[in-house]
Amino acid sequence: MKTAVVILNWNGRKMMEQYLPSVMEHTSGDASVIVADNASSDDSLAFLEENYPDVRIIRLEENYGFADGYNRALKQVEADYFVLLNSDVEVTPHWLEPLVDYMDAHEEVAACQPKILSYVAKGKFEYAGASGGFIDKYGYPFCRGRVFDMVEEDEGQYDDVYQIHWATGACLLIRSKDYWAVGGLDSRYFAHNEEIDFCWRLRILGRQIVCQPSSVIYHLGGGTLPKGNSRKTFLNFRNNLTMLYKCLPDEEMNHVMRWRWFLDYLAAWQTLILNFNYGDFKAIYRARRAFKKWKSDFAADRQQIQQSRVVDWKQERKRYSILWLYYVKRLRKYMDFPA
Repeated sequence: MKTAVVILNWNGRKMMEQYLPSVMEHTSGDASVIVADNASSDDSLAFLEENYPDVRIIRLEENYGFADGYNRALKQVEADYFVLLNSDVEVTPHWLEPLVDYMDAHEEVAACQPKILSYVAKGKFEYAGASGGFIDKYGYPFCRGRVFDMVEEDEGQYDDVYQIHWATGACLLIRSKDYWAVGGLDSRYFAHNEEIDFCWRLRILGRQIVCQPSSVIYHLGGGTLPKGNSRKTFLNFRNNLTMLYKCLPDEEMNHVMRWRWFLDYLAAWQTLILNFNYGDFKAIYRARRAFKKWKSDFAADRQQIQQSRVVDWKQERKRYSILWLYYVKRLRKYMDFPA
C-alpha cells in the first residue's frame, strides 16, 4: 500500500457519521482508509461495520490517547505514507493527491500538511493548524493564519508551498520511514504538543516539514477536549515544557527555561485575575509541578536527541518572542512578523 489514511476514534459515532463520508468519497487510488479505535464504549464500531464494511478497523484494548494510540495502530499498518487524520475533518475533492505528489518529488521532506480551514466558518483558517505551524524563541506555537486567538480570513495570502516548523496532527502526512526513524509520537504526552515535539525531532535530523496549500480540508476542532478545558491547559503546559527540555540546545536551555518559569506563572495569574478562571490557574501550577516531577524520565531522550543533531539549532525556532510582537507591538498576523 502506498498511502494509509488512519483515523483515530474514541466514542466518535457522531463524528464518523458526519465526516467519514467525505473521506471515503474523496480518497481513491493507492490509498486505504483505516480506523484505529481507542477502546470506544459507544456504537461507533457497529456503525462502521454496518455502513463501511470495507474500512479496516484496528481495535486497541484501551484508550491510549492520541500519541500512543497512533503508535500502536501504525505498527499494524504497512504503507509508504501514513496520514494521521482527525475524525472531525471534512476533506475536499483531490485533497490527497497534492500532498502525495509533493512528497514523491521532494525526498528531503519528511512530512506535510494541507491548508486547514474552519468547518464552522469556512472562510477562516482553523485554529489547530491553519497554513502551517511555527515555534517562537520561548517555545510558544503559532501558525500562518492563527496567532493565539486571532484567526485570519483566508484570502489566499498563504497559498504558497512553505517550509514550516511543525505540521498539525489534525492532518499530517508522514513518510513511514521517517515516522519510525524518530520513534513515532511521544506516547507519554497522551495528547497535545506531541506533533510539535515530533516535527522538531525530525527537523533536528535535517528533515523538512512543509505546508502544501493546494490541498484543502475543513476541521471542526475541539472534539475531544474543547478549548478552555482545564485538562487541555494542563497537558499543553506540561507537554510544551517537556518538549523544550528534550529539544532545546545546551546553549539556550537555562535562558529559555528561566523565562518560561516567569511567563508561565504570569499566565496563570492573568487567567485568574483577568478571566476569573480558577480551573486554568490551577492547571498551570499543576503542569509546572508535573513537569518537574517527570523531567528526569526524559534525560535519556534529551541526550539522544542532542547527539543526533545535524542542523544549526538557530534555524529550529523563530528568534523572536511571539508574546512581545502580539501584546506589546500589537501585531496580529503572521505576515506582519519578521522573516
